[in-house]
Amino acid sequence: MALQWGSWAALAAGAVLCAAGWYGVSGERFAERQIPYLASCTIPGAALIVAGAVLLSRGDQGLAAARVEELYGLLVAADGDDAGASAGPAPALAEPGAAGPYLAVPGGTLYHRPGCPLVDGKTGAVPVADPAEAAGEERARTPCPVCEPGPGGAAAPEA
Repeated sequence: MALQWGSWAALAAGAVLCAAGWYGVSGERFAERQIPYLASCTIPGAALIVAGAVLLSRGDQGLAAARVEELYGLLVAADGDDAGASAGPAPALAEPGAAGPYLAVPGGTLYHRPGCPLVDGKTGAVPVADPAEAAGEERARTPCPVCEPGPGGAAAPEA
């Protein structure tokens, strides 16, 4: 609250100084005689106006920071509730020897374990016999960073 009053006071003092400087400059005919009014009133007045405006616009940062902290606390609490319900990763992802072949989306560059959330529910996901070699494609597929299929992670289909 004191910061808000200080910013309004700086704005008012700056306006008064600018008005006094303008009044002094307007009464002088020669530029040499106008410079003292500019140096002592108008320029400091403009600086006070800018400082007051900055303080006034930044004065509610404490309230904004408190709101961000409250939202972060709610987010962590909601995330903590979900984490308590499932202590580990999904069962299909937790087992390194998950049944079934690796899966890939046609045109994609990654191969996944069965049950990976990136391909789970995709109707276009097809089994991949050997993900290291892209049969008929320009480049080999790389492992998914989410489910991290390893070199013996899933049983490859017998061809």
